[in-house]
Amino acid sequence: MQLVSFAFLIFLPIASLIYFLIPSRFRYIGLFMISAGFYLSLDLKGTPVLAFTLLSAYLGGMFIDRHRGTAGKIVLFLVIAANILILALAKYAGLNFLSAAGMSFFIFMAVGYLIDVYREDIPAQKNIILLGLFISFFPVVTSGPIERAGHMLPQFIEAPGFDYDRMRSGLLQMIWGYFMKMIIADRCAIIVSSVYSDPVRYAGTATLIASILYTIEIYCDFGGYSNIAIGCARVLGFDLMKNFDAPYLSRNIQEFWRRWHISLSSWFRDYLYIPLGGNRKGIVRKYINILIVFVLSGLWHGVSYTFAIWGLLHGIYQVAGGILLPLRRKLTDAFKIDCNSFSHRLLNILVTFFLVNIAWIFFRVTDLHAAIYMVRHIFRFVPSFITEGGLYSLGLDRPNLNLLFMSVILLLAVDIANKKGIVISEKITSFGLWLRWLIYIAAVLFIITCGIWGTGYDAQGFIYQGF
Repeated sequence: MQLVSFAFLIFLPIASLIYFLIPSRFRYIGLFMISAGFYLSLDLKGTPVLAFTLLSAYLGGMFIDRHRGTAGKIVLFLVIAANILILALAKYAGLNFLSAAGMSFFIFMAVGYLIDVYREDIPAQKNIILLGLFISFFPVVTSGPIERAGHMLPQFIEAPGFDYDRMRSGLLQMIWGYFMKMIIADRCAIIVSSVYSDPVRYAGTATLIASILYTIEIYCDFGGYSNIAIGCARVLGFDLMKNFDAPYLSRNIQEFWRRWHISLSSWFRDYLYIPLGGNRKGIVRKYINILIVFVLSGLWHGVSYTFAIWGLLHGIYQVAGGILLPLRRKLTDAFKIDCNSFSHRLLNILVTFFLVNIAWIFFRVTDLHAAIYMVRHIFRFVPSFITEGGLYSLGLDRPNLNLLFMSVILLLAVDIANKKGIVISEKITSFGLWLRWLIYIAAVLFIITCGIWGTGYDAQGFIYQGF
């Protein structure tokens, strides 16, 4: 059962009704059973891996909580190593019987839980059902956000009751997530697939358009999923961490990673970068740590070495940015450039977007030669491709391209508003009753009628579910 499916739209209200009808002290049990049922419907063969991760995290956490010395450290290492080994064998050795939907996400949550217990940030959870709910909570189990036990377990214990304002806010965020996924991401995917399936056939304008559309696609696909997941959890009364915050309005790569896939970037920061020494052991060690973290981040995404190159590029971007920062400051002082002026901020945003866009090419392709070909030809402008209608040969007709263009403009406007601290959903809920409901109904009908539901109206999977 995908989050983008009619089955899920039936499942969610039924699951919510059951959850709120259960007495508060037993709600976590009901929610665990609902989450387990959701996962079984999604990936039956992957359930043993999820069960192993849960059991190893539970027993490991209990042992570590009682043995803080060398024995606890050894168990921590063994449990983490066992789970990472399963992840590596499934991803890199092709052992399909060890593969499970969303395994990268629930394994990372379990590892984070164990490290937090070892650091004494949280006590070990003695209730295996509560811990199981944390690891398998159905909105996040397949594609995140990668939550922290210290944030979620108290909420599960509290078992909040029904709240109309939370439900309304959650549903609005879900609608926006469906808009990002079904209106924008899946339309971009049609053109992107046409070009990336055989990049050598295309050059110049087509390559540039496809690379930009993939940059938009992966944001709207994963950002759309995150909004659906966060909104779904809020309907039930739970607050998940924010996972995206207008990332393509970032002025540098470091800021981009504070705004992109926040749960993953903060996970790598807290559980890898800081333990490696962070920036506490000198500038050279800091840059080495950054490169290690980003290469591992690339490898986390998949088996192709192009993922590692994608991560390495982002590491190099950050290292180069740090090295060149004193020179940039001297130049801005020498030429009396106002760093807060609109033109300077816009230039920084465009340069950052361009660097991110180039890196995404290596993320999308599986062949290095194809990636290099696309990067080399991306600057070769071919006017005839647009003037002679070549754009319409990539899978979308004129009405769909116009709809995509207007939707991206709306996405940009909402991201700008969010960055300025304007919450669109709060503005909508402040409108009068009739106007408010008119917007709700129009948005739902628009997504139902204009959304891309996949070939034969089968639900499209999310990109990050494969990671």
